[in-house]
Amino acid sequence: MSVLHIEIHSFSYLKGGIPKDPSGNGGGYAFDCRGILNPGRIEQYKPMTGAELPVQEFLESQTRMPEFLAAVHQVVSITVDNYVERGFEHLQINFGCTGGQHRSVYAAIQTAKFLKESYREVQVTIHHDEQLHLN
Repeated sequence: MSVLHIEIHSFSYLKGGIPKDPSGNGGGYAFDCRGILNPGRIEQYKPMTGAELPVQEFLESQTRMPEFLAAVHQVVSITVDNYVERGFEHLQINFGCTGGQHRSVYAAIQTAKFLKESYREVQVTIHHDEQLHLN
């Protein structure tokens, strides 16, 4: 039985754009996080990333990120269920924001956590394309 490998990226629309899919499948999901209030516009959060607790708390309590991610996870689950059932081996999920630092990093981390907790039969890797020190 094949294992579904789910590759999750956070990226910047301004710097590198939507990540390429090296699997030969032609890409996967690309979710745009720019509709969520940007903590990077608030001085205290500028030097931080979405991997840090103060930014996470801001996104969870001061924005619609929880609602956004609930919808994303519902949509992604439909595909993961189908891909596991059909024996597919690769799915790419990308989260973009302006700089690839706050919102997309947080969304990628939370989605990886969701998938790891929800599916034992998948392998999840995460890449923060603009935050190489977080990979």
